[in-house]
Amino acid sequence: MNSNSRGSGGKRGTGGYRGLSVRVKSARGRKISSTKWLQRHLNDPYVQRSKIDGLRSRAAYKILEIDEKYNLLRKGHRIVDLGAAPGGWSQVAAERVGSHIDDIRVVGIDYLSMEPLPGVTLLEKDFLDDDAPDQLREALGGHMADLVLSDMAAPTTGHKQTDHMRIIQLCEVAVEFAREVLKPGGAFVAKVFQGGTEHTLLNELKRDFKKVGHYKPPASRKDSAETYLIARDYRGRDSKVDTEAE
Repeated sequence: MNSNSRGSGGKRGTGGYRGLSVRVKSARGRKISSTKWLQRHLNDPYVQRSKIDGLRSRAAYKILEIDEKYNLLRKGHRIVDLGAAPGGWSQVAAERVGSHIDDIRVVGIDYLSMEPLPGVTLLEKDFLDDDAPDQLREALGGHMADLVLSDMAAPTTGHKQTDHMRIIQLCEVAVEFAREVLKPGGAFVAKVFQGGTEHTLLNELKRDFKKVGHYKPPASRKDSAETYLIARDYRGRDSKVDTEAE
């Protein structure tokens, strides 16, 4: 990326960036694997660029790249960000939809605490708590959402099938919430692991949304199994479509 951190139309760009290499020395009490992870993290061009751009995390570039491909974050839209910490996705969403203190259009939730963000209502709460959906709807001020984002992920076990099932379960809960709060025509984005979305869940999404697919943004690390489920053009809660016929 060149020195201009903005792309066309005043949006942040996500072009390539190559910074200085950082070498991390081993420290007493730190495992070799931890040292290698830290060195990789510090030398990650997205991590370096996020500091220059003033973004909360490298993950912010994932939603930037998703938006550049699908144009989901539009001025005036209302956004819900599930698993928001440390706030990178909410930060990007607020900027792109024009959310500000007098007209807050972005709501984020996470059980981890986050520093306040301009134009964002942040709830420190586990989305899986029974009363979390009601608190999110209250934070939306009775309005319906245009987009539900979920970057939630359960702690990994190292067992591929178990980790896949855990994140699919999170995705299913997020989808159920999205059905309740999305406007017709709205969209849903959720992190899943490669290996295929559960057949039942995918069929349900095809029933509820006109366009459903997967996308791995360039900001996702190449060695990561994560990919993103992109569902667009929500049909509405009362829609009943024969997915087998499509």
